[in-house]
Amino acid sequence: MRDTVDRQSRAFWLKHLHRWHWISSAISLVVLLLFSVTGITLNHAGAIEASPRVVRHTATLPPGLMAKLVDPGRRSAPVAPAVAAFVESKTGVRIDGRDGDWSEDEVEVALPRPGGDGWVSIDRETGEVQSETTDRGWLAYANDLHKGRNTGPVWSWLIDIFALACVVFALTGLLLLKLHAGQRRMTWPMVALGFVLPVVIALLFIH
Repeated sequence: MRDTVDRQSRAFWLKHLHRWHWISSAISLVVLLLFSVTGITLNHAGAIEASPRVVRHTATLPPGLMAKLVDPGRRSAPVAPAVAAFVESKTGVRIDGRDGDWSEDEVEVALPRPGGDGWVSIDRETGEVQSETTDRGWLAYANDLHKGRNTGPVWSWLIDIFALACVVFALTGLLLLKLHAGQRRMTWPMVALGFVLPVVIALLFIH
């Protein structure tokens, strides 16, 4: 009777652990591959050459729009929609709704993004518009996705969800190892090696 209960309990846990293991594996597969590959590229970032592409534009606001560069009364605020539309039409850079840093002389809008950055500057006295965008390539883009750099809150939530899926994948894998350890003698020595090796390397070679 006791053996029957044990077998039923084992079958129950095997069924549910396998289910959650494959579900978490399927959910985290693509992002886990992305983070593994970009982990390698980030670790060797100094050895990977990048050729940033920089694009600059200049323009001048017409007098009618100069009047719309009214001080908003605070240091950080977006420019008027008409000014933003003019800047986009002349430079191809969209600043509508983005906060700019206002000073007595100019308004500067920073344009950080994954894999590059940029800025737009508008001189409040002359109306001169200058823009610069930098594209560091797809590898820098992927690396910034790994770091969550300038990716916005939605991507941050997404990678948190995928990280949780990876935790479920690892823990269900560990429990499955425990259930199968009786038939696989090297299970716990291999698990111990996976724990001890990073600790030893960190203690001996990281200064």
